[in-house]
Amino acid sequence: MFGMYQQKQIVVEMKNINITVFWMLILFLSSCANDKIPSLARPTQAIGMINHATIVADKTIWEGFVGDSLRNNMEAPYPILPQPEPTFNIQHFTAQMLQEDPNKRHLKTMIFLADLSDTNSLTTSEVKAAIGAENVLRAKEDPKFSSVVGRDKWARGQLIIYVFGFGEQQLAQNIARNYPAIAKRIKAIYAEMLDAQTYVRGHHRSLTDKIKSKFEVAVDLPADYQLAIEDDNFMWLRKETKVLSSNIMLYKIPYAEKEQLSNEGLKSIRNELGKKYIATTIEGTYMKMNDIDLPVFYKNKTLNNNFTIEARGIWDIKNDYMGGPFLSYLIHNPDKSELLYVDGFVHAPGQKKRNYMQHLELIFASIKF
Repeated sequence: MFGMYQQKQIVVEMKNINITVFWMLILFLSSCANDKIPSLARPTQAIGMINHATIVADKTIWEGFVGDSLRNNMEAPYPILPQPEPTFNIQHFTAQMLQEDPNKRHLKTMIFLADLSDTNSLTTSEVKAAIGAENVLRAKEDPKFSSVVGRDKWARGQLIIYVFGFGEQQLAQNIARNYPAIAKRIKAIYAEMLDAQTYVRGHHRSLTDKIKSKFEVAVDLPADYQLAIEDDNFMWLRKETKVLSSNIMLYKIPYAEKEQLSNEGLKSIRNELGKKYIATTIEGTYMKMNDIDLPVFYKNKTLNNNFTIEARGIWDIKNDYMGGPFLSYLIHNPDKSELLYVDGFVHAPGQKKRNYMQHLELIFASIKF
């Protein structure tokens, strides 16, 4: 009996010791909270919609010619859509608005505009603190040094671009000079989000294999596209939702003469396929390229080491009221003396179409012989 009681007493004492140690540890951590917790806390994930950017600038800067310079670039029309849509959606905050609402600092893409000669500007004070005194001095001595890029300052996955100059005139010039690099960085920060949206339902492995077998080309196809029509050297793939019809056509032909690999050659192929395969329920309808109401933009490029002609424009249906944007690639495969024509077109009445076209661009970028 005594031995059992002593054993129970030892167990109780050990429990009391454990509880004491636990509370001592809590008190120790509490006393060190100011030193330890900030370094252990995980920062908030940056938030923001694709192609959106927040401009932080003084009101006078934003409403003057400096703001106009940035808006003229960032809000330039995305090529080419039936109704104009900006390349980027932008919103403006002042530095004071960020101080009053710290949650605004968690936005994914932020561009600070600062006139470093303005000693009364809160924005300028923040930019100087962010880039450091050495860089402020460098900017004064070298006008070409006009921007600094930061990452994850207030949130994970965040991009912050500081554009500055001494005087508003120099700041406007620096915005124009830096814009191509700014646009490239914004697109890069949203690349993962664009990929996730495009392949939200995964990858269509079986249809990808079918395309590879038929055209000897690899393309990373989203799972929500289905085969609509297949012919000898032709495929039409469709993705259908309540608000969107997104379509991809693939067509392979022998390459016999230079005239085929031209702007007119691309136009001829598109109109030929549209007339043969694409129509509505109304008799006598067919798809055609509309280069009357809006111009078609052509450019030469290299796609995965293959010469490619790119065309962007709008399509419509002859004898019916339907239309939308298209993106076409005419790709030369010298190893096979063939041309691969790939076309993506969208029908989404009443919807903004810029992001839908970017999904097609991403799919097309994966094409490899």
